[in-house]
Amino acid sequence: MSFELLKKAYYGQTVLVTGSSGFKGSWLSLWLHTLGAKVVGYALRPPTEPAMFSICNLDRHIISIEADISDEADLMAVFNTYKPDIVFHLAAQPLVRYSYLQPKETFETNVMGTVNVLEAARNTETIKSIVVITTDKCYENREWAYGYRETDPLGGFDPYSASKGCAELVVSAYRNSFLMNRGIGLASVRAGNVIGGGDWAVDRLLPDFVRSVVDNRPIRIRNPRAIRPWQHVLEPLSGYLMLGALLLAEPKKYSGAWNFGPRDTDVISVEEFLNLTIAEWGAGKTEKESLQQPHEATLLKLDISKAEAYLNWWPVFSCREAIKRTVAWYKRYYAGSPGDMFSFTVEQIKEYEQILKQQK
Repeated sequence: MSFELLKKAYYGQTVLVTGSSGFKGSWLSLWLHTLGAKVVGYALRPPTEPAMFSICNLDRHIISIEADISDEADLMAVFNTYKPDIVFHLAAQPLVRYSYLQPKETFETNVMGTVNVLEAARNTETIKSIVVITTDKCYENREWAYGYRETDPLGGFDPYSASKGCAELVVSAYRNSFLMNRGIGLASVRAGNVIGGGDWAVDRLLPDFVRSVVDNRPIRIRNPRAIRPWQHVLEPLSGYLMLGALLLAEPKKYSGAWNFGPRDTDVISVEEFLNLTIAEWGAGKTEKESLQQPHEATLLKLDISKAEAYLNWWPVFSCREAIKRTVAWYKRYYAGSPGDMFSFTVEQIKEYEQILKQQK
C-alpha cells in the first residue's frame, strides 16, 4: 500500500484513538491528523510532565476527550456522539514493573478496557475497522532464540504480560462472535520495544537515559544482557495505519493478529543499545542496578514475516538510525525550542513517509 492510497483511506474519516495522550497515541494522533482524518482522542490526562501530547499542543489539532477507558457509559456516549469509522485502541497500563505493584488495576484497564471498547464498537453502526494494540510480551515467553509468530501460544509471567495475553483472547472472541459476521475488520497488533521523541514514561530505558543525561547522573541498568526488539515509533505505527486501511477494503483477509518489529540484526542487548545511544548523544554513563528486581524476560524477538508477505510492510530504520532520530528529537526539545516541536515532529513523520515512498 502506497502512502498516496493511505491518505485517501483516512482523509475525512472519523478516527477514534484511545490512549491519545500517551507516547504512541500522541504520535499516531498527529500522523492521522496530517493524513486529513478527523481524530477523536479518548484518554486520561498526559501520564507524565513533560509529555509529547502537551508539548505539541495536540488538543488544538484533534478533538480531545479526557476520560477513563474503564468508564463504559462515558465511552459509549463518545461512540454515539462522534460515530467513528475507524478505531485504534491504545489505552492501557503499559508498564511491567508497575503491574507488580498494581495487578488489579492492570487487569481492569488492559482486559476490561478492551472489552469496553469492543462492546461500544459492536453497538455502533458506523464502525468499519478496528485495530487493537497489545504487545510483544503477550506471548508465552520460553526464551527462544527465534522470533515469536502470530500462531505461537499466548501467556505472560507478570501481570502486564498476562493482561495483554487476555486482551488478545478478548479480541479473538469479539471478532469471531460478533464483528466478522457484520463485515467489520478487527486486528490485534504486537510491537517490540518502541523508542522515539516525546516519551518520558518511568521504567523505560530510553526515557530513563534521557533523564539521567539531563540530570548529569548515571543510568542504572537492571538487566544489561536482556535482548529486545528495538524500533522507532514510526515503524509500528506505519504498520497499524496500513492495516487499518486494508481492513476497510478487505476485513476478512486482514483481520487477525500481526507482529511489527525490527529485523533480527537490530535485536540487540540493553547494554549494546545504551552504548549506541551514549555515542549518538555524546554523553552519558551507566551503572548496574544492585537491588533485586521482579522477573522480566531475558530474550524476546518477533517474527515479522507475515507482515512482510501480506502487508508489504518491513522496517526501514536500523537500530542506529532509530536512536539517531530519537536523540535528535530530545536534543531539539532541550535546546529550548519546545514551541516548534509540533512542526519538528511533523517533519520527522514526513521524512519517514518520503523514505517509504522511495523504498516501495
